[in-house]
Amino acid sequence: MSDSPAGRLQTLFEGHRLTPTQRRIAHCMVRRAADVPFLSSVELAELAGVSQPSVTRFAVALGFDGYPALRKHLRESVPAVAEELAEHNAYQQAVLGEIENLRHLADLLADPAPVERAGRLLAASRPLPVLGLRAASSQARGFAYFAGKVHPDVRLLDEGGSMLDDRIDAAVRAGATALLCFALPRHPREVVDALAYAKATGLTVVTVAESAFAPVAAHSDLLIPAAVGTGLAFDTACAPMLLGRVLLEAMADELPDAQARLEEFDVKAAARGLFVD
Repeated sequence: MSDSPAGRLQTLFEGHRLTPTQRRIAHCMVRRAADVPFLSSVELAELAGVSQPSVTRFAVALGFDGYPALRKHLRESVPAVAEELAEHNAYQQAVLGEIENLRHLADLLADPAPVERAGRLLAASRPLPVLGLRAASSQARGFAYFAGKVHPDVRLLDEGGSMLDDRIDAAVRAGATALLCFALPRHPREVVDALAYAKATGLTVVTVAESAFAPVAAHSDLLIPAAVGTGLAFDTACAPMLLGRVLLEAMADELPDAQARLEEFDVKAAARGLFVD
């Protein structure tokens, strides 16, 4: 596990049976990993949208005497990167924070089994629905664009509304067996509802989210986390984007005609003069 603040928190939470409220606190802490050691229980409760006593009970559930003991533990385990961040301006801190998120992702990928399993599931699904709404729509669109060059039938679901379930039904009727979801904060309720519906139809749900404690986790068969940066006014998502490309690679490895499809595209693109170089 990474030595980043988010990685340390993930390790701390693993193995504990958390209530929905406690998972909400854990999710908030992972998102604000660099700040959490310096927050009071009242401030953390406000950020997580829970009561202050809930934060205390959460600390006790993790094996601490109370929140002060948990915060003391977190302060003592803050890695050197926190000191490094303090020496830079806000823009530099955002970049350095994303570098830490990428290091965390690299450590996670030391075990390739989850990504390889995801690749097999995505390659075998014909068609392959790819879901991503609001902040995550660009992640889903980017994946679907490249996936369409090697997969015979990719269906992008990047618009919500009453037709979303209908499009999931259409994919299932056409033979889909899996759905890939990109889920980033803030999590739209209709994404959570869509994943619940997808599972009810029998689809295997593979999700890229910022943490294993994200609201979509309960409706995902395989969730691979990739942290987002929270240092700027709007979240940054370098790690989820890179994880999407890794999943593309894993999926292509499972498609025997992937290389032939790419070569065919290159020939047609050249004939059409599609690119200037």
